Amino acid sequence: MGAMKPVVVVGAGLAGVAAARVLTMAGLPTIVLDRGRSIGGRMASPASDGRVVDTGASYFTVSEPEFAAVVDGWRKRGLARPWTDTFLVTDGEATSQKSGPMRWAAPRGLRHLVLDLAEGLDIRAQLVTQVAPRLRVDGLAASAVVLAMPDPQARRVLHPSYAAELAALDDPYDPVLALTTRWPEAAWPAMDGAFVADNEIISWVADDGRRRGDDAPVLVAHSTPEFAAQHLVEPEKAVDLMVKALRQALGITTEPVSAQVQRWSFARPTRKRDEPYFLGPAMVGLCGDAWSTKPRVEAAYLSGAALGRTLVEKLR
Repeated sequence: MGAMKPVVVVGAGLAGVAAARVLTMAGLPTIVLDRGRSIGGRMASPASDGRVVDTGASYFTVSEPEFAAVVDGWRKRGLARPWTDTFLVTDGEATSQKSGPMRWAAPRGLRHLVLDLAEGLDIRAQLVTQVAPRLRVDGLAASAVVLAMPDPQARRVLHPSYAAELAALDDPYDPVLALTTRWPEAAWPAMDGAFVADNEIISWVADDGRRRGDDAPVLVAHSTPEFAAQHLVEPEKAVDLMVKALRQALGITTEPVSAQVQRWSFARPTRKRDEPYFLGPAMVGLCGDAWSTKPRVEAAYLSGAALGRTLVEKLR
């Protein structure tokens, strides 16, 4: 009998890494393929002016014991910390406070949380173009395939013969533009973050210095989906409009030292699902934060881990 073909996980965001970790710890050969220059997906933390900034996911919350155990490990190793349970709500004139669950942040950037879970995994930089019939990922034979990515991206790589899987991919996702701005000094009201109401351009702002704990005068603003959709082709042309909207929303009278924008074409799920993942008869699984009634970072981890456990049971 020949060696078992590997499980191929496509996507090295939190969901894909969580699935791969479960599979690897169970002793199943597993290969993770990711097209990015660095892993993390929407938890990526690119550098801006020599400083790491979280431009995708802004924070994470904890509600389920399984994820809480993982977060406790991150906390003990200094990778994650409780941040805040209160944000501002502003429309550019009136401002109020809104309390909620504790939001957690990562002093070194959220990407380091994914890197921590990815330690020891076989992760390879590769742009996957097709999952072909009989479980072949760009020619690589697999015993099962995990697609840990937004629905539109998964739809692009699946061969038409995977009818059940394609039928399950029905979430178009919303786009977002993330504006990172550095200022001479903090010139806005003391806050951790602010939801911006009734604004056609900006929907959310995070004080990244307070989030990271180094008090750097850096703000990260997320656009509305509608504004992002208008500027996906040339996102750099949205910078001035976003800076102006940000200054108006927070009453900032100075100009930023630097401003740059990052495009997230598939930033947020638009729908909710009761199932934590999908696994079809062809042994192609789908997972991610969209497979949840509450799409968020925790949901991505739980989705990937749950799919990983199911594959372990079936493949053993």
